[in-house]
Amino acid sequence: MNKNSSNTMALAPNTSSKRETVCIFGTGDFGRALGHKMIQSGYPVVFGSRSTQTSSLIPKGAEVFSHAEAAQKAAIIIIAIQRQHYNFLIPLAEILHGKVLVDVSNNLKINQYPESNAEYLAQLVPSAKVVKAFNTVSAWALQSGTLDASRQVFVCGDNMEAKQMVMDIVRALGLTPVDQGSLLAAQEIENYPLQLFPMWKFPILLSLGLTAFFFFYCLARDVIYPYVYENKDFSFFIAISIPNRVCPILALILLALVYLPGVLAAIIQLYRGTKYRRFPDWLDKWMLCRKQLGLVALAFASLHVLYTLLIPTRFFVRWRISSRIISQALNNKTEPLNTTNAWLSDSYLALGILGFFLFVLLGITSLPSVSNNVNWREFRFVQSKLGYLTLILCTAHTLVYGGNRFLSPSSYRWYLPNAYMLSLIVPCIVLVVKFVLIFPCLDKPLMRIRQGWERNPQYSEQSNYIINKSAV
Repeated sequence: MNKNSSNTMALAPNTSSKRETVCIFGTGDFGRALGHKMIQSGYPVVFGSRSTQTSSLIPKGAEVFSHAEAAQKAAIIIIAIQRQHYNFLIPLAEILHGKVLVDVSNNLKINQYPESNAEYLAQLVPSAKVVKAFNTVSAWALQSGTLDASRQVFVCGDNMEAKQMVMDIVRALGLTPVDQGSLLAAQEIENYPLQLFPMWKFPILLSLGLTAFFFFYCLARDVIYPYVYENKDFSFFIAISIPNRVCPILALILLALVYLPGVLAAIIQLYRGTKYRRFPDWLDKWMLCRKQLGLVALAFASLHVLYTLLIPTRFFVRWRISSRIISQALNNKTEPLNTTNAWLSDSYLALGILGFFLFVLLGITSLPSVSNNVNWREFRFVQSKLGYLTLILCTAHTLVYGGNRFLSPSSYRWYLPNAYMLSLIVPCIVLVVKFVLIFPCLDKPLMRIRQGWERNPQYSEQSNYIINKSAV
């Protein structure tokens, strides 16, 4: 479900001073919060309840009646009760005939029932017009007014007039209705609040796995190896040094993984000679979570910057510098300035600063508030062109950092290379393949394919025939 749907109906609410009465079945937390918000927006509200006694919890200005009496006073009835209690509506079927029933319920599990709650409600009261809405807004958000994180309200229903009436109420409450189509979309809408960061699952699990691998890899090389062979205790490296090696490694690898699926997609399209065949499911899912991978990579890069800024304050670093100065003083000699190392050091830092600056720029432009204010060409330029430039700078930053140590035997402890060497594998593959793909002999056919050209049009005709036949 796309929260940024093109069907978003962000029109101005009805400013008419006279609003029709709305009935709410259920006096629980959500029903009361929604009723209070509607009264504030100028709607007369009546509650239908098993107990008609007025309670101090009922919003001021609302009336409480029996279900039958309340239903007769309004054309729109909000069902703010759980699915297992819907059976009480069956005896009221005659009273509910032609009325708009708004189902706001959620389940405890994804796909808990064969059909959605809204579809089940429509089966129980077939003469009513059922609309699904408000299930993505919490009672707490309605009461506190902090609706920034839940301003969109997904709406679906088979009757356009009933759906429009509900969307008018949504706008009047200061929310944004998003039309999701027919009642068949209700199950997807009901599943949405139950999903826990659906697009973040793969990036987070991948990051945790890579973090664990590189942490123990660095632990073996930088702590265990010196202790076994040199009898030196560097266990304190676990606090700062090892994390400061793992974070940039993860940032570089995850940034490369943001652009790797695009390269793979280009290769697949060139091989197939068409853009009208679906990518493999794993590639589809990978491409959908590229934004999340990039944001996780930016988080690791930010941690690397913070850890690096702490280096001069570390006791170990200050001890090593002072020991070196004292050693030179005792030996009455100084080391001459090595301009080569000075160039490498400054170049390494400059590349890192520029890479991180562009990294932050990529993260900022991925924010909805920013991306919604740029056109597609501008967004593509930042995320693609500047994205690859960021990858180049960060890869060069790593190469300059340890380029002179690749062939040094001392860099291979237990025949294991430095961890940063491993981090260069994926970004170098991505950059090399991308460099090959921009050759005119490959770029021009790829551009034609993405504009609709096909090497074998018969496949497209066969696909269209199958699609059209299945739609009949």
